[in-house]
Amino acid sequence: MSFDHRDEHIDDDMLVIQANIDDMNPEFCSPVSDRLFAAGANDVYWIPIIMKKGRPGIMLNVLVQADKLEAMEQVIFTETTTLGLRYMRASCHRLGRAFYNVETPWGPISVKAGFYKGELVQYAPEFKDCERAAQQHGIPLKRVYEEVRAQFLQQRS
Repeated sequence: MSFDHRDEHIDDDMLVIQANIDDMNPEFCSPVSDRLFAAGANDVYWIPIIMKKGRPGIMLNVLVQADKLEAMEQVIFTETTTLGLRYMRASCHRLGRAFYNVETPWGPISVKAGFYKGELVQYAPEFKDCERAAQQHGIPLKRVYEEVRAQFLQQRS
């Protein structure tokens, strides 16, 4: 059964914040991401890059609502080694979403589904649920994931 639904929509007042970093311990990326998400980021990702003089670096990318810019700046400037940021305005087209509990031989597992103009176009089992079921029952994660996908389609028909 579905327990959450959001209509398809476009978010217009978004920013992409970028910083190229070549002098930070890469082990910091995960905790920095966690802090950015906790401060309200919609998405955070890192891209390996080659900077001037052939130096390896990483590009931090943060997608956020414009009204949360100051909170993002605070985290980035205090938790990374960057000396500057780039800002780009962005619009994001978000599919309608619903979450379903799928009954499996290993217990219920949540599936997130995406809808474009009301039609199901994407669905994926929640990774943590699949991982937990695989560990608890001593079976391959891939088997759980595939079974959940199959059960989801069967239960929808």
